[in-house]
Amino acid sequence: MHTSVTRPPESRARAQGAAPRLSLAVQYAVARTGLPAAPTLRRWAAAALERDVRVTLRFVGLAEGRTLNALYRGKEHATNVLTFVYDDAVPLAGDIVLCVPVLRREAREGGRTLSAHCAHLVVHGMLHLQGHDHATPRDAGRMEARETALLAGLGCADPYANG
Repeated sequence: MHTSVTRPPESRARAQGAAPRLSLAVQYAVARTGLPAAPTLRRWAAAALERDVRVTLRFVGLAEGRTLNALYRGKEHATNVLTFVYDDAVPLAGDIVLCVPVLRREAREGGRTLSAHCAHLVVHGMLHLQGHDHATPRDAGRMEARETALLAGLGCADPYANG
């Protein structure tokens, strides 16, 4: 059951200088062992917040990651992060799906902690949710620079420095 709450229009909230609002749900479809806790995930998501957002972060295993990537991107393998935007309403609604086995492998191969890699992909997914993209080299450069700056503010190293 969903309960709707009436909020002031976006323009009025912004005119008053209100910060963007984050509504965050976290789902673990895999064991939580070693994964960031909800308050940490909230801090990372909030760092990339540019507008009001209602988002679910879902941690999944290989089977679900592979199924979603095949269904929505036509790729027959699991990927690290998928972002789903459902509408452009206020607040913006969407899901960010993180595939834990892929995250663990990439962190290990990249010499990063799982926490740092998760921070990067939460920020990356939040930017995608809000309209950022890396489809062209120019867009990729802008998005990577934004991610790097946000992650530096969170105390994380540049994820693009070695690759």
